[in-house]
Amino acid sequence: MAVVGRALLFIALVTAVWGLAATVVGVRLGRQSLIQSGSRAMPVLAALLIAAFAVLEVAFLGDDFSFTVVATHSSTTTPVLYKAAAAWSSQEGSLLLWAMLLTVWSTIALRVVRGRLLEVTPIATAVLFALAAVFTGMTVLLANPFQTLAQVPLEGTGLNPLLRHASMMIHPPALYSGYTLFSIPFAFAIGALVTRRLGSDWLQVTRRFALGAWLALGLGILLGARWSYTELGWGGYWAWDAVENAALLPWLLGTAYLHSATIQEKRGMLKVWNVSLVLGAGVLSILGTFLVRSGILSSIHAFVEPGAALRWTFVALIAVELAVSVVLVISRRKQLRSEHRLDSLLSREAFFLAQNVLLVALMLIVMWGTFFPLISEAITGTKTSVGPPWFDRYVGPLALVIVALMGIGPLVAWRRSSWSQLGRSLLWPLLFAAVVGALLIGFVPDVRDDMAALVLFVCAALVAGTVAQEFARGTRARMAMSNENFAVALGHLVQRNRRRYGGYTVHLGFALLLCGVAASSSFQRVSEIPLKQGQSIEDGGYRFTYAKPTVEVTSERVSLGAEVLVSKDGKRVGMIDTSKGYYPANMTATVGDAFSGETETSLGFGRAGL
Repeated sequence: MAVVGRALLFIALVTAVWGLAATVVGVRLGRQSLIQSGSRAMPVLAALLIAAFAVLEVAFLGDDFSFTVVATHSSTTTPVLYKAAAAWSSQEGSLLLWAMLLTVWSTIALRVVRGRLLEVTPIATAVLFALAAVFTGMTVLLANPFQTLAQVPLEGTGLNPLLRHASMMIHPPALYSGYTLFSIPFAFAIGALVTRRLGSDWLQVTRRFALGAWLALGLGILLGARWSYTELGWGGYWAWDAVENAALLPWLLGTAYLHSATIQEKRGMLKVWNVSLVLGAGVLSILGTFLVRSGILSSIHAFVEPGAALRWTFVALIAVELAVSVVLVISRRKQLRSEHRLDSLLSREAFFLAQNVLLVALMLIVMWGTFFPLISEAITGTKTSVGPPWFDRYVGPLALVIVALMGIGPLVAWRRSSWSQLGRSLLWPLLFAAVVGALLIGFVPDVRDDMAALVLFVCAALVAGTVAQEFARGTRARMAMSNENFAVALGHLVQRNRRRYGGYTVHLGFALLLCGVAASSSFQRVSEIPLKQGQSIEDGGYRFTYAKPTVEVTSERVSLGAEVLVSKDGKRVGMIDTSKGYYPANMTATVGDAFSGETETSLGFGRAGL
């Protein structure tokens, strides 16, 4: 099987190089036959990499320890689902997954744009082939997942205990889908710049892929937070870790782009801004992939430090992408001039631009804090890092302003608005926000001691009021025009304006997410109270009773925990099952070795009282 896998990877590399060469030569010579040949090579490349990844999965599921990567990342006692996920827990397997997803999304993109953007698409295809060739070349030459052992062990090392979580099944593929999907608008932005076709056509074609990248990356970030919540100490879901931040950076730029692209489509403005955001998101996606496996920044999420060749390959790729992007934007600055100017500071365009500036400022702050250890080491010789309080101090205020703009922006007219018109539109959302603020102050004592959290809750209420008002206005207008009842009118309204009302729904969801972050971080109380079996404590109207200790000993770990019964007003409402698993550092039978290796935490909730 390893021979088959190596052969598939080698053929895939040749196919990627052929696709790149055929496309570039076809464009240079104006030969459509070569361009079409290159385009047809993309689905072939995707099929080859899918087949190679399938071979790797079969090796993991079949406990084929002749594969080095299987022997070092799986074992016979690893559950089947985690064996499947173990393929991308390794350096080699994750790079193969990245290359495979890139070619799959590229194949879909080329299929979608077929017959459109005839000058831009060949350049974009060449860029996608270049990326595919680099990542496929890494798997062939630097991190081959099909290397074998001379002596096959009877048992594997097993999957890292911290990765034995349900989120592991989806979190990495979601992140990699986000990273690779951002490569699609990046490639078409390069194509538009090279061919000087800098209208809004390429934006409209690639917007769905940018939206897909934003959604996939957001899902990956949330799943990573869920993994961190359960595996790293019961309650900590975000620590401003370097790898966490690496995924956040392109997501922030993608968020800004999805807003400002609308302005270019409607008014022909912000062309330099939009193409820069797209190119930046593409570069940051490669940077995020690099940080996970480079070892240059300390992170609980990072892979084992790679060899120098793999590290410098990533550095060269990022440098080339960045240099090409900067040169193209500067050289095309005349063609990127806006067709219209900002008519008024009190306009939807101005509010969109303000949101974008804040999002980019957030990105720069997070990037500075993430790379500060390297910056400080280069300047002072000492690697110094900044912690969560530093990020919270600068990110928090900007997040508050962004949420406030989300509540006001949709109510401002395009081109030009008036203060009186805005005041009338804001009346009911502001009243709703004021009522929510008063209720919080009156009935939630903790909120009085945290002004930042209170302001965020009020701003989120403003967003909710604005969204509800916009849905109500649109539905009433449709009911008046079509004589439909409320439910039918609402359904048709959303169906005919999915982009607008989908955006409102996302705004509301994002505001609620930030409310959860503010509540969990501002109002949490941590205390350590020792309990004996049968003893109880009360908190928040609930009684927590230490029911019994739990012990589980398997061939892989020793797990020690406790079951805690939760009741309220004398009635049982649930059971909390906590445990900490200890994995031995080696397979010797001494008691000390059983507690000297990796550890994991587990927190489960269930119904009780049956």
